[in-house]
Amino acid sequence: MLKEMQVLATGKLRDTALNILRAQVILHDWQKGGKRPENEFYALLQEADALYSIGNVKIDESFLARAPKLKVIAQASVGYDNIDIAACQKFGVRVGNTPGVLVDAVADLAYALLIDTARGIVRGHEHVKSGAWGARKGVGFGVDLAGKIVGIIGMGAIGAALAKRAQASKMQIVYHNTRVRTDEAEMGAQYVALEELLKISDFIVVSVPLTQETTGLIGTAEFAKMKPTARFINTSRGKVVDTMALYEALRTGEIAAAALDVVDPEPLPSNHPLLTLSNITITPHIGTSTVETRDQMATLAANNIIAALRGDAMPAEVV
Repeated sequence: MLKEMQVLATGKLRDTALNILRAQVILHDWQKGGKRPENEFYALLQEADALYSIGNVKIDESFLARAPKLKVIAQASVGYDNIDIAACQKFGVRVGNTPGVLVDAVADLAYALLIDTARGIVRGHEHVKSGAWGARKGVGFGVDLAGKIVGIIGMGAIGAALAKRAQASKMQIVYHNTRVRTDEAEMGAQYVALEELLKISDFIVVSVPLTQETTGLIGTAEFAKMKPTARFINTSRGKVVDTMALYEALRTGEIAAAALDVVDPEPLPSNHPLLTLSNITITPHIGTSTVETRDQMATLAANNIIAALRGDAMPAEVV
């Protein structure tokens, strides 16, 4: 019976998920800061029918071997690069994620970072804080968005949402994707090869999942193809970009600026070379960090668990 099923959470849950799960299953949640003590976690894992993952645990064969009753993993994010999908299939464990509900939040942040690279908003704020208002020349001029080319690498739901925002700013849109979108005319977008995108774009935004194919997708060779006036934005995954190659491209003026919501490694050490540069803005992986989006993600993850434990189709199933 569902009421006897045990669900283990890898971290703190939002109230939306707590309310759904506590009403229907035995929930072992973790509302304290930091991680649950390891010995306690693995003792509970042995009896768990479901795992609610916030992405802070690596799930591979050795992990699954310690979870003999596990039927489903619900990841409260769209990405699931911490989960070995092949291993889950081997152990007969279903996996769900939370696509769709986070599209606008991530697209909004990507657009905000793009604007920051164009206008130096964060740099201007720091200038004012330093007491140098009267010396505004030190901030430098920005560039207009209207008429500029934005190249979007990865035209999935988030990339398409960003394209709509760019279209409103009268930008020209090119994209590279695993397939040509049938609605590209509606978005005012044109498919181009990756090399062409890198060469012609004034703004380059990466919006791809982290896979074996996309790991290290943007490195020294790719930055060398970009314009010296190019602005680079990444809101996907840190490992998609060679961090030190980006540092060198910014340091030497090979590209003009960058803005990142994801880095490699995460968290970024306080003495990392990127933090010595004035032409980069970094936010701490806050793409989905809005109240509404996190509530929707939590609800979807909880509903994935309930559906799987009932033997029903999950609202969002990976495998």
